[in-house]
Amino acid sequence: MTAVNPPAHTDAVITPVGGPTPVTNAKQLQKPSGMPVHKYRGYEAVDISDRTWPDNRITRAPRWLSTDLRDGNQALIDPMSPARKREMFDLLVRMGYKEIEVGFPSSGETDFAFVRSIIEEGAIPEDVTISVLTQAREELIERTVESLVGARRATVHLYNATAPTFRRVVFRGSKEEVKQIAVDGTRLVMEYADKILGDGTIFGYQYSPEIFTDTELDFALEVCEAVCDVWQPEEGREIILNLPATVERSTPSTHADRFEWMSRNLTRREYVCLSVHPHNDRGTAVAAAELAVMAGADRIEGCLFGQGERTGNVDLVTLGMNLFSQGVDPQIDFSQIDEIRRTSEYCNQMEVHPRHPYAGDLVYTAFSGSHQDAIKKGFDAMEADAAARGEGVTVDDLEWAVPYLPIDPKDVGRSYEAVIRVNSQSGKGGIAYVLKNDHKLDLPRRMQIEFSRIIQAKTDAEGGEVTPTQIWSTFRDEYLPSPENAWGRVQIRSGQTTTGSDGQDTITVEATVDGSDTVLTGTGNGPISAFFEALQAIGIDARLLDYTEHTMSEGASAQAASYIECAIDGKVLWGIGIDANTTRASLKAVVSAVNRATR
Repeated sequence: MTAVNPPAHTDAVITPVGGPTPVTNAKQLQKPSGMPVHKYRGYEAVDISDRTWPDNRITRAPRWLSTDLRDGNQALIDPMSPARKREMFDLLVRMGYKEIEVGFPSSGETDFAFVRSIIEEGAIPEDVTISVLTQAREELIERTVESLVGARRATVHLYNATAPTFRRVVFRGSKEEVKQIAVDGTRLVMEYADKILGDGTIFGYQYSPEIFTDTELDFALEVCEAVCDVWQPEEGREIILNLPATVERSTPSTHADRFEWMSRNLTRREYVCLSVHPHNDRGTAVAAAELAVMAGADRIEGCLFGQGERTGNVDLVTLGMNLFSQGVDPQIDFSQIDEIRRTSEYCNQMEVHPRHPYAGDLVYTAFSGSHQDAIKKGFDAMEADAAARGEGVTVDDLEWAVPYLPIDPKDVGRSYEAVIRVNSQSGKGGIAYVLKNDHKLDLPRRMQIEFSRIIQAKTDAEGGEVTPTQIWSTFRDEYLPSPENAWGRVQIRSGQTTTGSDGQDTITVEATVDGSDTVLTGTGNGPISAFFEALQAIGIDARLLDYTEHTMSEGASAQAASYIECAIDGKVLWGIGIDANTTRASLKAVVSAVNRATR
């Protein structure tokens, strides 16, 4: 093999193309905002120079906990009624969540009664663990444990705030006093669980140092270790340590550093389920959760569609579907995303945004012409690849590879009908996609361009979106006159072709021309050529430029679509014909073009 040397460097001066243009420097143009930035300080970095999480990949689903019925519900303008709570619980079970935080039973009778109802009515599957939240006061812990009587699997989740601001402003206590709250609360949970719950309950414990993101790392570790000293985690007796970003305060990378530091420094780590609970105050909760898993987190707590206080908890739907889009099974069923969304909207009385990842009305929709063209070509390429693999291979058997669509909308229960929508920003690709997807018409490229100009004129004149129904109506009116909407000089009633000994075809067509019945006859090298000659008798000079056809379905009754590009009296126009007989379809296509030329 001959080596190829790189081109030698040259000092030749390259002359710029075109005239001089203004050069701007945005840094020089930007001015101080005048906002009171002095009130805030940067978030403290973590001293962990040998961090390993950036090299890790998420190759399996973490454990999930839904807190829709607790953290999500407490943030609603109109908290869920018992019926709406039950609807949400049943949805979460159907989707496959195995850990569900069902309420704060010591906060009032409503939550207590709901927890009792799902236990007493047998609504909790045997493999689902319910979780209930409590503060670290004895009477609240007792009431919380009482709510769990009869549950097969249950976790008590105790929390107390550990951040400096809370120690100074809220509790007015020292570090030692705050740590003692967690220790005493853990001991009380164990005592009341032993006293109230029978052997029929598989009981677990979770502790959260609330406001972990604002708590000194060494103190957060100290409190968690003290709690573990009481609980004594061991084989078959895990403890869940949940480190909440109660308020999101840092970049996801710094959040990951904190998790890696905690994961490294916790003793008895093999018996600890390290849980992440991000909120979305900075808009990066999903990234924070994913990077925390890379840094050692075993479990994620969140809500469907990011419900929750202020800007919401991390979105479990986006997290799960992000895994799915990377070929990792989320172990949660999102295959009916619209049912999930509708149920969530009913329960929360809040709408999911149309741009919400994976679930919004518009997330699989392209209006841009270049995007539509790429999507259409992507679908076409996948169909061609499947056909090339042989009989029995479908697009669903192939790796998904359609531009601008990160997943196949069908995988979450969506159809392809809304993938392409047409407005003034759309081009030929989107319009062609609608016709192919909805009506099985695969227009030749130059015909796509011709029809897109017609639609563009319509959108420019009328504005707004053109629906698939309007596109089809415009297409039929332009190319496919029907008896109910007849127009044009020529309408074919019947036709017959014979082939002579010289190989030439003679065609006889009974037609209506300008309202009068006429018989047209012509001879040529094939039925189309013969029909062009027949048209000359009525003063139409037409010449074939391009011809293509395809079947629209399979089987004996399949229709064929023929497309013909003609030069007619100085105009270049396309026509289309649809018929079960390919010859009749091609004659109809010629008539379509001829009538358009004289319309």
